[in-house]
Amino acid sequence: MAPVQQASAATAAVASVQQTKQATGYVADSQGPLIGATVMEKGTNNGTVTDFNGFFTLNVKPGATIVVSYVGYVSQEVKAGDNLKINLKEDGHVVNEVVVIGYGTQRREAVTGSVANIGGEKLNQVAATNAAQALQGRVAGVLMTQTSSKPGAEMQIRIRGQRSLTASNDPLIVLDGIPFMGQLSDINPTDIKSMDILKDASATAIYGSRGANGVIIITTVKGTQGAPAKVTYNGYVSFKKVFHKYPMMDGPTFSKMRQYAGIYQNSLDESESTNTDWQDLYYQTGISHNHDLSVSGGTNGGSFSFGAGYYKDESVVPTEGYDRISVRGNFDQKIGKWFRFGLSTNNSYRKTQGVNNMYAVLGSSPLSSPYDENGNLKRYNALPADDQIVVTKETVERDKDVWMSENKGIGTYNTLFAELKCPWIEGLTYRINVGLNFRSSKSGSFTGTGINNKDANAVNSGSIYENQTRNWAVENLLTYDRTFAEKHNLNVVAMYSAEQTTYEQTGASAQEIPADYFQYYALDKATGQANLTGYNYWQSGLVSWMGRVMYSYDNKYMISAALRSDASSRLAKGHQWHTYPAVSAGWNIARENFMENLKWIDNLKLRVGYGETSNQSINPYSTLGGLATRNYNFGSTYKSGYYVNSLPNPELGWEYSKTWNFGLDFSFFNGRLSGSFEYYTQKTNDILLNVKLPDTSGVSSYTGNIGNTENKGWEFSLNGIIIDNKNGWNWEAGINFYQNRNKLTKLATNDPDGKDEGNLWFVGHPIDVIYDYEYVGLWQKGEEAAMNILEPGGNAGMIKVKYTGDYDANGLPTRQIGPDDRQIMSMEPDLVGGFNTTIGYKNFDLTVIGSFQIGGKLISAIHSSNGYLNMLSGRRNNLDVDYWTENNTGAKYPKPGGIMSSDNPKYGSTLGYFNAGYLKFRTITLGYNFDKLQAVKDLGISRLRLYATVQNPFVLFSPYNNESGLDPETNSWSNENTAVGYSFGSHRMPIVGYNTPATRNFIFGLNVTF
Repeated sequence: MAPVQQASAATAAVASVQQTKQATGYVADSQGPLIGATVMEKGTNNGTVTDFNGFFTLNVKPGATIVVSYVGYVSQEVKAGDNLKINLKEDGHVVNEVVVIGYGTQRREAVTGSVANIGGEKLNQVAATNAAQALQGRVAGVLMTQTSSKPGAEMQIRIRGQRSLTASNDPLIVLDGIPFMGQLSDINPTDIKSMDILKDASATAIYGSRGANGVIIITTVKGTQGAPAKVTYNGYVSFKKVFHKYPMMDGPTFSKMRQYAGIYQNSLDESESTNTDWQDLYYQTGISHNHDLSVSGGTNGGSFSFGAGYYKDESVVPTEGYDRISVRGNFDQKIGKWFRFGLSTNNSYRKTQGVNNMYAVLGSSPLSSPYDENGNLKRYNALPADDQIVVTKETVERDKDVWMSENKGIGTYNTLFAELKCPWIEGLTYRINVGLNFRSSKSGSFTGTGINNKDANAVNSGSIYENQTRNWAVENLLTYDRTFAEKHNLNVVAMYSAEQTTYEQTGASAQEIPADYFQYYALDKATGQANLTGYNYWQSGLVSWMGRVMYSYDNKYMISAALRSDASSRLAKGHQWHTYPAVSAGWNIARENFMENLKWIDNLKLRVGYGETSNQSINPYSTLGGLATRNYNFGSTYKSGYYVNSLPNPELGWEYSKTWNFGLDFSFFNGRLSGSFEYYTQKTNDILLNVKLPDTSGVSSYTGNIGNTENKGWEFSLNGIIIDNKNGWNWEAGINFYQNRNKLTKLATNDPDGKDEGNLWFVGHPIDVIYDYEYVGLWQKGEEAAMNILEPGGNAGMIKVKYTGDYDANGLPTRQIGPDDRQIMSMEPDLVGGFNTTIGYKNFDLTVIGSFQIGGKLISAIHSSNGYLNMLSGRRNNLDVDYWTENNTGAKYPKPGGIMSSDNPKYGSTLGYFNAGYLKFRTITLGYNFDKLQAVKDLGISRLRLYATVQNPFVLFSPYNNESGLDPETNSWSNENTAVGYSFGSHRMPIVGYNTPATRNFIFGLNVTF
C-alpha cells in the first residue's frame, strides 16, 4: 500500500507544478528600481519582494493577477507574465524609502537598528570635493571635521564619537556592496545615488571588526531596465575669495607695539613710512570648475550607467590646487529566469600640488617692502632677529618649477557579482561578490638652488615617496526572502567571506641634484647626501562567517538577530577569532488597534538593540615585536647594529565594544512631520595600546590590550513640510542635534590616579583633552602681594593662570605656580547639530543649509605660543590683538615685552584656547527649473536647471569669529602649520593653524538631462 501512496503523492506534486507558472518582472519608480516592493498573487497569501535591483520571481496559478505595492506609492494590479515592467507612482508626502543595511535592504518602517539615509539629490545640494563635506550638519551623530583647508584634503569622520586610543576610529566605507579601501575624495559625489549610515552595533555587527566605528554604505547611480538611454550633464564654475584675512598688524600698529615692547628696533630693511600688506600680495581669486557627463538606460532584463567627471579646484594660495578625473560604470543583466550578473567600477586619477608658506607671509614685517629701490623683488628682508624670505604671488609663480610639492595617485575599485535564484525553493538566492581594488600614490617635492633661502647658492634637494595598496575580497551570500500570508516577512542571510590587503611603500631623498630641471625625478644623479627612507611592507587578511535573520509581522512587530565571527591575521595565534552577536527589535505602535482613531499618527515605532563589535586596526605584525637599527663606531669602521625596540605579545587579542541603542521613530499628519530620537551607550574593552616601558627595560614599548573607554549620547532629528503647494508655494525644513560624551574608564599606567601625561590620557576624562594652565586674566597693579608669591619677578600685564594650592590665614597663596596647577580641560561640545530649509515658488527654489555647535574648546595655534605669531615682542609681525598697557588695563592679551618663556609670553599657550561655539550658514542656493516649460520639453530636454550658490557666506555667535574675524572651523592637524608642534602624544587633534585661509565661494551651475 505504501508504494501506491507514494506514487499518488508524486502524481499530485507533478500536477501541482503543472498548475503553476512563473511570473517575473521589474518594479521601478521615476528614479530607478524599487527595492523591497511587495508582489502578491491576488486573492492568496502567496508573495515575494523585489531584490536589490528591483527584480522579482513568483510562482502563480495560470491567469493569475499580481498586486504590486509599496508604502508611499499607488498599488498596481497586472496580469502575471514574464519580464513585466511595472512603474509605481508616488502617493503622499513622504515616500517610505528603502535603506541599505548591509548584505540586504529594508523599508524604513521595518528598520530596527540605528540607520540614517541621505539621498544623492540632497548630497549634491552642496558643491563639494567629496561627500563628507556635503554631509556636514546633515546627519545626527555624525561629525565631519575639517583637518586641512587645502584643496583635496580629507575630512575626519566620527560616528558617535571615538572609542580607541591608538587604533583607527574611522568608519568602514562600503561601495556598491564591497568594503572600500580608498578615500572618500576618490568618489565623485555626483555618482552617488544614496548614502546609508549604520550607527549602532545592532546594525554594524554584521560587518564584524571593520564596523566597530560605524559603517557608511554608498550606492552609486544605476540605470533603469528597459528605459531608453538618457544623457545627463552637471557642471558648475566657482570663484573663491578669502573669507577673512589673518588679522595681522599693519605698519603703524606694529611699529607702536614694537616701540612699547622696547626690545627690537627697525632693521635696515624696515621703514616707518612703509606699510605692506603681505597677504594682499599673496592671495589670488581661486577659480574652480566641475563637469560630469553620464549616460544611463536599460535593456531587456538589464540596465546600465556610465559616467565621467573632471574636477579642478584652484586655491586662493598661488600654485596650490587639486585635480580629479573620475570614470564610473556599472551594468547588470538577467540571463534566463534564474541567473543575473553585473559589474560596478569606480576609477579616479587625482593630483594635489602647490607650496604653502603662510608662516613667511604672516610673519613678514609690514614695515618692510618686497621690492628694492629699483623695483626688483628682493630675495629676503633682514629683520632685527630674523632673515625673512620674500614670499608673494609673483615669487611663487616665478619659482613654481623649482619649488614644488605634489602628490599624484590613481585608484580603481571594482565589484563583480553573479546571482542565481533557486528554481526549486522560491525566495532562495545565491550571490557571489568579488572585489578587486588597487590604489597608488606618488609624492614628490623639490626645492631648487637658493630657493626659500637667504643664501642664493644653497644646495637644492628633492624627495619622493611612493606607495600602493592592493586588495581583494570575496563574499558568498545565501539569501532566503519570502512574504507569507501577506503579513509575515522573513529574510535570512548567510555569508562566508575572505579578503587580503597588501601595502608597499618606498621613499628616497637627496641633495645637490646636478640640475634644477631634474626636479625630483633623478635623485640617483645627486652628488650630495642621499637616503633611502620610508620603506614599509605589510600584508593582512580577514576571514569571516555571518548569519542574520529578520522577521516582521504586519509591519507591526519586527526582530533582527545576527551573528558574525572574524579571524584577523594581525592578532596573535589563539586570539585571532572573535564572535559578535547582535539583536534588535521594533514595535510600530501606530498599527495597533487601540491607535486606529488617532488618524494623524502615521508611524510611531519603538526600537531597542544590543550588539557587539571589535577593532583589529593595529599595525600588522604588532604581535611579533620589532627591531630597529643604530649606527656605532667599531674601531675605525662605521657599523650598523640591531636592537629590540618593541616587545612581542603572544596574547594580543581583539579590542571589542558592547552597545545598547534605544530609538523612537515618528511620522504625523500624513508625513508632514517626521523624525526620530536615539539614546545609546557603548563600552569598549581591551583597548589596543602601545604601552610604554621604563628606560631600564631597554625596550621602549609593546602593544597590549590595556584600557577601557565609554561613549554615551543622544540624537534628535525633525523634518517637516510647512507649506505644501499652496498657491505655488512649498516650504520644507529639517533640524538635527546631538550630544556625545566619551571618557577613559581604565588605563594601564604606573600612576595611581590613572594619568598618562605623555599621551594626555586621564582616566575619568575624555580621550581628547587640553592639559595646560588655565587663563583667568592678567595681573594688575595693586595685586603685587599675591603676584610676588605666585609669579616671583612678575609684572603687571602678565598672564594670570588658575592657582589650585592652599591659602594662608591672610588669604595669600602658600606657593608659587607650578606643574600641579595644570588643568585637564575637555574639548567636547555641549551640543552639535545642523539645519536645512527649502522654499519653492513655482519654478524657483531657495535652499539654506547650515550647522551649529554649542560649547567645546577650539585650539588656535596662531594665537598661542605654538604659532610664534603672537609673541608681542616685535621680533616679527604680530596678530592684531588687544594687548595690555597702562592705559588699557582691561585687555585680554599680555603686556608686550613682559615676562617671556621660550621667546613667547609666559603661559602664552593659554591664549590659544577659545569657546568653539558657532552658527554657520554653509550654503545658500537659488535655482530655477526650466523643465516645466513646453519650449524646453519640445527640445527633448527632461530636466534643465540653473542655480547660483554662495558657500560659507557668514558665521554668527562665534567667540572666535567675533574676536579674529576668522572661520571657527579647524584647518590643520595639531602637528602641522605651527612653529612648534603641540604635544598631544601619539594622537592628533584638529586645530586652527596658519594654513590656507578659509574661503567664501560663489558658484554658478547647470543641470540638464536629455
